[in-house]
Amino acid sequence: MNPSSNFDLDCRQCPRLSDFLDQVAKQHPDYHARPVAPFGDKKARLLIVGLAPGMHGANATGRPFTGDHAGILLYESLHKFGFSNKAESRHCKDGLKLINCRITNAVKCLPPQNKPVGSEINTCNIFLAAELASLPDKSVVLALGGIAHKAVVKALVLKQVDYKFAHNQKHKLTKNLTLLDSYHCSRYNTQTRRLTEKMFHDVFRNARKMVT
Repeated sequence: MNPSSNFDLDCRQCPRLSDFLDQVAKQHPDYHARPVAPFGDKKARLLIVGLAPGMHGANATGRPFTGDHAGILLYESLHKFGFSNKAESRHCKDGLKLINCRITNAVKCLPPQNKPVGSEINTCNIFLAAELASLPDKSVVLALGGIAHKAVVKALVLKQVDYKFAHNQKHKLTKNLTLLDSYHCSRYNTQTRRLTEKMFHDVFRNARKMVT
């Protein structure tokens, strides 16, 4: 692996995840079932960081938040605030393009029960660190959920105690990088109303103000 790379399609550094993906590939031979690459504008000033690919979403389609419930509100919001050309993301060849935005995950492989363990998050952090290092000046990182938030802070070798996760909270990480937090747009959070459409749109309204 190239230490400066933000992705490795052939990565098998986490035995539990690699073994699980092998099992999934046998059960669903038409699924991507490999590490999922970041998606979007390579020169974007908005980087969205999710947790990990979903079983029947990104793990199936090979594109972050594509084809799963969490992607419904995310892509609708991206389109509403001018970060994409379409409001729906169903498959990787649907013509959707991101505008000044890129999407990645703290963990690039599907974890069992959608729950990566600490060692897997730490191992994958090198890819996130490389991606953060590639961002242009005055960029914004939108972390979807507490795990993504902590992964961003860790990737920049900052102290977790100095940056507490809170919905729609902004954190100045470096001179040219701001972290914006949101609850994850998961099925559980949206159905329980922990995260409403208005709350999510408020986050993106902030992001839009910061990324012009």
